[in-house]
Amino acid sequence: MASSGKVLDFEEYVRNRQDALLRSARRLVPDPIDAQDLLQTALVRTYGRWEGIADKSLADAYLRRVMINTRTEWWRARKLDEVPTEQLPDASVEDGTEQHADRALLMDILGVLAPKQRSVVVLRHWEQMSTEETAEALGMSTGTVKSTLHRALARLRQELESRDLDFHALERNERKQERCAA
Repeated sequence: MASSGKVLDFEEYVRNRQDALLRSARRLVPDPIDAQDLLQTALVRTYGRWEGIADKSLADAYLRRVMINTRTEWWRARKLDEVPTEQLPDASVEDGTEQHADRALLMDILGVLAPKQRSVVVLRHWEQMSTEETAEALGMSTGTVKSTLHRALARLRQELESRDLDFHALERNERKQERCAA
C-alpha cells in the first residue's frame, strides 16, 4: 500500500511541475525532442529514489541535477563519426561576435536596473517563472511583481532607445567626417 502512495505522490509532483521542469531541460539541450527525452530519463531515474528525498521542496533541485548529470553522460557517450576523405571539406566557422555583443549589451543594460527590478526581470523572462512563482521566490505580492516588471521593462526600453539614438548620431558624425576628409 505504501508503494501506491509513493506512485501517487510522484505522479502528482510530475503533473504539477512538468512545465517548469521541461523549461529547465530546454535550457540544457537545444532540441525540443531531446529536452523531452532528457526530462523523461531524469524522471525515471528520480522515481527510483523518490522516497530518499526527505524534503520534497528540494525535488526540483534534485531533478535539475539529475538532468545535468544525464546531459553530461549523453555528451560523453556521443559517437564522433569521422569519415576519411580525399579532400577536406571547407571549414566554416560561425562568427559568435554578434551573439557575444548581444549578451554583453544585455548584461550591461541590466545593470541600469535596481536589484529588485533586475531579479524580477531575470526570473520572469530568463528563468520563465510565472508571476506567482516569481512572487513566491522573491517574497513579494504578485501585484508588486507585475508593477516592478512593468517599470523595469519600460526602463530597459528607454535605455535601449537612448543607446540606439547615440549609435545613430555617432554613425552620422562618422559619415560627415568622411565626406569632409574626401
